[in-house]
Amino acid sequence: MPAPTNTFKAALKEGKTVLGAWLSLGTTLSSEIMGTAGYDWLLVDGEHAPYDITAVRDCLIALETSASSATVRVPVGETWMMKQILDAGAQTILVPMVESKEQAAQLVRDVRFPPLGDRGVGYSSARASRFGEIADYGANASDEICLLVQVENRKGMAALDDILALDGIDGVFVGPAELAADLGQLGDLMHPNVQATIKDLLGRIAASDKAAGILTTRDDMTAASIEAGAQFVAIAHDIPLLRNAAKAECAKWRERLGMT
Repeated sequence: MPAPTNTFKAALKEGKTVLGAWLSLGTTLSSEIMGTAGYDWLLVDGEHAPYDITAVRDCLIALETSASSATVRVPVGETWMMKQILDAGAQTILVPMVESKEQAAQLVRDVRFPPLGDRGVGYSSARASRFGEIADYGANASDEICLLVQVENRKGMAALDDILALDGIDGVFVGPAELAADLGQLGDLMHPNVQATIKDLLGRIAASDKAAGILTTRDDMTAASIEAGAQFVAIAHDIPLLRNAAKAECAKWRERLGMT
């Protein structure tokens, strides 16, 4: 039995547009609920949300029977951290703040077994191989890993062409919030310069053999990003979904009862 097919990676290779959502609530129950909502992929955010390796593993378990592919964003692209996430069963990893060809090249090594990479060969006792049930996991495991890197500042932008030239990178994600801040427009994602930069980056990525990605919860920005070439697009975030729905329901009844 080989490693499971990564349907998210396959969809990107086929040129499909896939819609996703961000998971930041930090619980398995909320992740499982989001897995019933119909998204093509869901991202467990280990960078800005309270997910340690145990919580990441539990969310992967919660999403295992879901039609939504699980993606994990690591806090930082460290080799030891990549090993843990991969052994926990993640097949798609998003790495933030990639700023150079050398950094990206090391990430490619991090998701591959020796002699082509630095991933530890401990899969026989790891969840990734179903604790040894997939006896020949190593034979094709590297082929099923989808490596996504984030370009989200001027250093990353300057290195983009070199990053796009690397084999082993499946997609490049444009981080709009960090990018806006680095361009001097903290919190203003819709600033004309920020939007023009995002459009340019997405177009350059889409013109390569890599998939372009982005997160935006604004309909106009989502449409513009897809038109510019974005292929894996996160269109929702669990925290604002909950907050906005809760506020709207409370406000509705306060208004009806004259309590505003």
